[in-house]
Amino acid sequence: MMEVPGTTAESTDSKRPSIPATPWCLFLDVDGTLLDFAPTPDAVRVDASLVDLLRRLERACDGALALITGRPISQVDALFDPLQLPVAGVHGFERRNAQGHYFRPDFVGTGLAFLRAELTALARSLHGLLLEDKGCAFALHYRQSPNLEETVRLRLARLVSVGLPAFELLEGNCVVEIKPVEHDKSTAIEAFMQEEPFIGRTPVFIGDDTTDLDGFAAVRRFNGHPIAVGSRIPGKTRLAGPREVRAWLTTLLSENCA
Repeated sequence: MMEVPGTTAESTDSKRPSIPATPWCLFLDVDGTLLDFAPTPDAVRVDASLVDLLRRLERACDGALALITGRPISQVDALFDPLQLPVAGVHGFERRNAQGHYFRPDFVGTGLAFLRAELTALARSLHGLLLEDKGCAFALHYRQSPNLEETVRLRLARLVSVGLPAFELLEGNCVVEIKPVEHDKSTAIEAFMQEEPFIGRTPVFIGDDTTDLDGFAAVRRFNGHPIAVGSRIPGKTRLAGPREVRAWLTTLLSENCA
């Protein structure tokens, strides 16, 4: 995996997050934060207790809760049905705000067809790789064949470097993605913070991976609180995993309703 500078030292110094001052708003990563990882992206399951917790949190913060994820919005809605929360999908490339308005920029990527063909051929040629086609982005998962990590990283880096300036490489937990360069989790959070009901609130963003660091930077710009999950990324406050995230969110809910 890609090393994150300062991870080890900051992991040692991290402490459990305190309850933020009200009024607060929540931005939550999904995989690795709310949900434990599964062998494949479509194998994860959302239990009824998590759906109920998110519903109650949304009410407690007057709707100022959004999911910020690499998954497409359509997948998020299917996972958390019947909830339809504000959400940023494909790492901020698409977004649905609290009023239900959907934002997805026109993207005419001349490299899309080339990338799709190359990545499809690569996934077929190496056992244990899973290609996730998100329409405007691609994720190549190697969780079932971790020995292919270096091969995947090098091959995808080479693809992006062959004259595709509209795309960038994004490394995550047993996955490497190629995505449009203009949008990330930072741009999504900044957009939410300019809108009701998020505007003027103290933002909290909980995430577990290098893909969440842009979002951490965004909430800091609004004097908010980034909370790291697990040990992959640096953070002054930290929760051990999804179970602890849910417990902390339950505490946040009880403090708000006290």
